[in-house]
Order: sequence, then structure tokens, then C-alpha cells
Amino acid sequence: MKALLYEGPREMRIREIAPPSITEDEVVIQVAFSGICGSELSGYLGHNALRKPPLVFGHEFSGTIVEAGANASKVFGLQPGQRVTANPLVTCGHCGYCLSGRQQLCRGRKLLSAALPGSNAELVKIPAAFVHPLPDHLTLQQGALVEPIACGVRVAELASPRPGDKAVIFGMGPIGLFVLQALKVYGVKEIYAVDLHAERLGMAEALGAVPLSPRKDEVVAEVLKRTGGGADIAVDAVGASLTRSQCMEVTVPGGRIIYTGLHEAESVLPVNTMIRSEFHVAGSFAYSAVNFQTALNWLAEGRIGLTDGVVEAPLEEGAEWYDKLLSNPGKVAKVLLVPYSSSVRS
Repeated sequence: MKALLYEGPREMRIREIAPPSITEDEVVIQVAFSGICGSELSGYLGHNALRKPPLVFGHEFSGTIVEAGANASKVFGLQPGQRVTANPLVTCGHCGYCLSGRQQLCRGRKLLSAALPGSNAELVKIPAAFVHPLPDHLTLQQGALVEPIACGVRVAELASPRPGDKAVIFGMGPIGLFVLQALKVYGVKEIYAVDLHAERLGMAEALGAVPLSPRKDEVVAEVLKRTGGGADIAVDAVGASLTRSQCMEVTVPGGRIIYTGLHEAESVLPVNTMIRSEFHVAGSFAYSAVNFQTALNWLAEGRIGLTDGVVEAPLEEGAEWYDKLLSNPGKVAKVLLVPYSSSVRS
């Protein structure tokens, strides 16, 4: 089958590889759309220790089941021809973390596009327990957005929004845009969006946020002035030392700070300020199984989603899009790679 293979830093090529073979508990999905994730951009640069070449990236995807193992059909009711998405975080299901609904912390977890071959290919396999049929009214393009939406749902959950809260989000990539929408579902009305790219700030403004550009605004001073002293919630969806520090500068004492961006592995932070201000600081990694189902439900209910800035591109152009997203994404919020022709993407 055709796959976009990561072969080293900034090296991706279309290759012919063996199609997946499955056990009785797995399914094979013909990929309709496969999104490019920010964590994969760092992997493409060679900055992610979890992604070692040769590897097929891709874990935000949708498609149609073409083969189902015996248990996949008998236990989970999955059949060839079903339109599905899947939770790509494959976990053990029996450890304390899994049993308590914190699957993302499972020590045996394996992510498609890291420990397992991903969806930047014509076919991908995954255990049936992680497959989610799509409601009839959702398109396959929408189905490919469930995974990044789930990341936004988890951030909002950890932020513990309260009536009247004010929030600041650094980074208006797909995760930032989904965090913005998830906070709005929770009832947060005053949200400030920070990004270097005017196009992405425009998307955030269209979703109801107040845009702030570091190119034009003194962001920290502006947030403190507009909020009357600071935000209750600050989210870093970038992962840079500067934005991580700015989260603390814009947050009121006792406020909540959520770090979800993974751009830099280490940062120096003012821990004494954290202590004296009694900040509630949390990292947000991926999502639980409930978060993933919530993301699918909210998408189906029209409460969250993404239309502007979604680009469909042939799988063969994948490497070019990785380079473009790293240099200047412009008006692009999410790139969905397409392995097949439009006839299989209805």
C-alpha cells in the first residue's frame, strides 16, 4: 500500500509498504483523511524522541472499515463499510489509570504515529475497542477532527471553568482554537486569544475571542488592563518558554494555568511566584476515553468544530505541507492529507 514514510529529520517520502494484517480484535480502516498534528511537526524536525524513523505518522483520522476481526464484529459490532474515526491512544485497559478513567496516563499506552504505524497511509489498523462509528450526519472530514477536539476538551476540563471566569489562550493553532470553543461550551464568555499570525487571530475572533498580537500589543499589560487585574484561566498551547512564563504573568492569584504545548522540552519558570500566588498548575496530555467520546458528541451536536482554514491535500504533498506549517501556516488551521480520491470520502 501507499504510505508517507518519515525517514529522518525533514525527510518524508511516498513509499510502498506492506498492508496491515490483523488479529481477531482489530480492524483495518481505509483512510479518508489524516490530519497533521503539531507534535508530528516537532517529530518531522527530529525533535521528538518518541518518533524514530522509519515511521508512518498520522493519528487524527477518519475512514471506512474494510476488514474486521471476528471479535471486532462479535463484541463491538463493527463491520466493513462503516464510517468511523478512532482514538489513536491505545491503552492496556486494566491498570489503575485505565480503570479510573485516566487512560492517557497508562504506562503501557501506545500512540499511532509514535509506537504504532499511523494513518498517513491508504490503510491503518487499530484495536476495535478504540473505534468510534460516525453519526450519519457527520462527514468524514469532520470525523478526522475528533482527536484534536478531544485535546481541547481535556484542557477545558482541567481548567475547571466557573461562572464569570476570564481566560487567556496562547497559541491559536488547532488545539488553541478547540480549547477556545470548549471553554465557551463551559460558559466562559471573556476569552483573549494570543498568536503571531493575523489569520489565526481572525479565526479566533470569529469564534468570539478578543485577539491580541505580540507583534502589535504588549500582551501581558493589555490582558491585565482589559481584565481588571488578570485572567482566572491561562492556557499555553504553544510550548515555548516565553508563553509559559507569560501565563503566570497574566493569571490572578489562585488562578488556573494549563500547559499543553510541547514545543520545548524544558523551560525556566518563576516557581516562587507560583508558590506565592497559589497558582493551580497542570499539564494536559491527550485525553481520556470519556473526553474522546465527549468530543465526538459535541461535534455531532454542532457545539464545536472547524470549517475555516481546513485544507485537504493529496498524501503525496504531505512533506511540502509539513514544511509549510513550520514556516508560515498563513490562513491554514488544519491540513488533512488525503490518500484516496474523493469517491471514498463521502
